[in-house]
Amino acid sequence: MIRRSALLPSLLSGAIGLVGGALGAAWYVSGRVSPEPRRTFLDAYTFTPWELGVPFEPVRFTSSAGVTLRGWWLPQAEPKGVMIGCHGHSGSKDDMLGIGSNVWRAGYSVLLFDFRGRGESDPWPQTLVSREVDDLTAAVDFVAAREPQAAIGVVGFSMGAAVAILTAAQDARIGAVVADSAFTTGRDVVAHNIRSVLRLPAEFLVMAADQIVHMRHGYRFSSVRPLDRVAQLAPRPLMIIHGAEDTLVPCSHAERLYQAAKEPRELWMVPGVDHCGAYFIDRPAYCQRVIGFLDQYLTSLG
Repeated sequence: MIRRSALLPSLLSGAIGLVGGALGAAWYVSGRVSPEPRRTFLDAYTFTPWELGVPFEPVRFTSSAGVTLRGWWLPQAEPKGVMIGCHGHSGSKDDMLGIGSNVWRAGYSVLLFDFRGRGESDPWPQTLVSREVDDLTAAVDFVAAREPQAAIGVVGFSMGAAVAILTAAQDARIGAVVADSAFTTGRDVVAHNIRSVLRLPAEFLVMAADQIVHMRHGYRFSSVRPLDRVAQLAPRPLMIIHGAEDTLVPCSHAERLYQAAKEPRELWMVPGVDHCGAYFIDRPAYCQRVIGFLDQYLTSLG
């Protein structure tokens, strides 16, 4: 028989261990949401538009917070419009070369750039959409100065798609949005990945990780809610693309965004495709569909 005096320290020790483990997991989650930027020599080992035979100009511009952002400007002499490409959370501008070069060949000027803390842009603690909206706004400023008469469309992948929705909701200069693999809210996508990757209950870890992110970086990923803002794009068009087998951002996110959006809107659910995989399953069809969407809506605005 276990004495009560021996049981209490054991229970206390177990409780402390559980709390410590939970806080450790929350710290890990916060680091995945907002990783510190790390530079290596491999960052320079990327393809550029040169490999694709596309003329380009390395450019830089500054966000309202003073962060220097770097990108590639792919100009057309008489563009049908301008496309801005927005890469994903852990990506960089070279991820957008496939769609970017094809949109350029279709007659558009194109800006591909690195969000803060990624690629060649200034080192900065990465956030989950929060401060990247400021980066895309700076990109729109750059384009508006270069091509003041041209209509602007944004094509974003994953986090970049959420950034595109939130930025367009507050910036009428963006005339059309293509959102590939966007999520509804920061809280929903973090909770899903805690359950699917860590195999842990999400409620406490989401709350704790959100608080840690706030203490470390001054924002809350729980406040990132494209679902609440997507209706504000109307009457500007929105094209939502999503893989039906997306394991990172379930396809229910796309369906909820589509339901919350207003016309004109389009939902392209691609069977058998995981996160951001629609381009890779059929590159020509993907480019044709995105370019057709831009042609339909942007050329009438320029």
